[in-house]
Amino acid sequence: MAASIAGVFENDLQQAINSSKVFVVGAGGIGCEILKNLVMSGFNDIEIIDLDTIDVSNLNRQFLFHKQHVGKSKAEVARESALSFNPTVNIKAYHDSTMSADYGVNFFKRFAVVMNALDNRMARNHVNRMCLAADVPLIESGTAGYEGQVELIKKQLTQCYECLPKAPQKTYPGCTIRNTPSEPIHCIVWSKHLFNQLFGENDPDMDVSPDTADPDAAGDAGMAALKGEANDQGNVTRVTTREWAVKSNYDPEKLFRKLFHDDIKYLLSMGNLWKNRTPPKPLVFGEVPDAVAGCSNETDAVLKDQKIWSVAECVEIFSSSCRNLYSQQQRLDLGDNLVWDKDDKDAMDFVASCANIRAYIFGIPQKSRFDIKSMAGNIIPAIATSNAIVAGLVVLKAFYVLRGQLENCQSVYLRNKPNHKNVQIVPEACLVEPNSKCYVCSPKHEVQLCVDVQSLTVKELEEQILKKGLHMVAPDVITATGTVILSSEEGETTDNYPKTLSQMGVVNGSILKADDFLQNYELNIVIVQRCLTRDGPLFEIIGSETAKPGSPEKLQPENGQTDDDDDVVHVIDGESTSNATSSIRKRKLET
Repeated sequence: MAASIAGVFENDLQQAINSSKVFVVGAGGIGCEILKNLVMSGFNDIEIIDLDTIDVSNLNRQFLFHKQHVGKSKAEVARESALSFNPTVNIKAYHDSTMSADYGVNFFKRFAVVMNALDNRMARNHVNRMCLAADVPLIESGTAGYEGQVELIKKQLTQCYECLPKAPQKTYPGCTIRNTPSEPIHCIVWSKHLFNQLFGENDPDMDVSPDTADPDAAGDAGMAALKGEANDQGNVTRVTTREWAVKSNYDPEKLFRKLFHDDIKYLLSMGNLWKNRTPPKPLVFGEVPDAVAGCSNETDAVLKDQKIWSVAECVEIFSSSCRNLYSQQQRLDLGDNLVWDKDDKDAMDFVASCANIRAYIFGIPQKSRFDIKSMAGNIIPAIATSNAIVAGLVVLKAFYVLRGQLENCQSVYLRNKPNHKNVQIVPEACLVEPNSKCYVCSPKHEVQLCVDVQSLTVKELEEQILKKGLHMVAPDVITATGTVILSSEEGETTDNYPKTLSQMGVVNGSILKADDFLQNYELNIVIVQRCLTRDGPLFEIIGSETAKPGSPEKLQPENGQTDDDDDVVHVIDGESTSNATSSIRKRKLET
């Protein structure tokens, strides 16, 4: 290999390539292409990490994998395949999560450059913080369909991955999901909640029964029969959806009658809901229409998954998927649950059939299984050529980094032309400077946390805010005085978990100090008391300044989290030329 590329690169770059250790995070569509490019460019010391295993759906674009590799580690198979190009390269593969404590700051300091090819925001945030702490250049990349992006992240030189606020994920009020769906996505979310209620992790917040607390509702009878049972004293006790299903032995007909007939009839008793809405129509098992407007006939020239099922077909698929999923559940160890996976046939059939049955009941257009799968997983189709182009740009940026020419590492965007026949590579005019108010990379690590201290528990602070909201991995939290430990990753203070912040002495204006040893990251959290509103968010974090018109703005899709490889992308809106500047409006499709 060394001989084959002799004379291709200038001597200083060739020496840098030969002597530099590089780290690839992610072995999916972009990661495979990056690894192949690194090996073919003469890099001799490469490490790659990925937690995932190979799925059949990966094979159409992740070309280091083949049918015989399905079920195996992506990182390990990518290493084996890459070595076929050059057996002399030293490639070390980790079948692990990069967020593991084994990969701390000292681990990242070993590399000349880190290249991200990840598929979720939390991992991207973590690698961003690790590279900032280690002061190692990070090349961030992603694609979504025909569009893509590559950008350099370097401490105190460029904006980091978290410099600009990202819009919150699209959420829907619980009463809309349970009582008054009006869009296909409402029915899909309800169906995914139903899957978890019946077969997955039973979360009370995902209850699918009619919402009697809906302020628009007026019904007041029959709920005891639907959601509870009377004991010997005549008192009604609550029965969860899971408990009800167990008592019925998961019989599809009984489940159907409760979900699509009895619950719907109860909704009809809530008179105020239907004053300005079309009321739903309860269905009777065995008496459903064999065809509805928009459904596809078997003779239609459409792919199987793109066919819109009739309601009768949906009922058949609902019944068979219920039986199959219940059988799967029975084979699990005690206490284990099924996990919804868009690539699991029975799980996907269940959600698609339930969503379409509910849509029909509420007069909502039905969708094909293909469309529902895309909406349920918010899948942006992966294009192999986009991955290849972006991976090539990543390695080109790595060349500049190794030569110390960081000024030439402007962000680059792959722009889609309307007809998908042409794409345009659009660079920024210059590096984008760090956001002075970023709570991750600026000198002042501080945010305001708007929350109700009377109701928020210590466990919710740790799980919902510190880990999910602020993307910490192993947070410890104390008051500014250092006298009260609110949370400790070692589990020393788990007795505090049920307590509210006010019970721990935290009031409006209090300052908490959060320290994540794994990320080598400290953050001051200023508490701002805020009373919760119905169906409102549990908390609000105010950190970076709001993106202004004409500045980069990071957004995400409306239908939830992306669930496909290499799905982060800057999409360029509006007209621009190849001499793009930071005034180009961008949005970031996140997972």
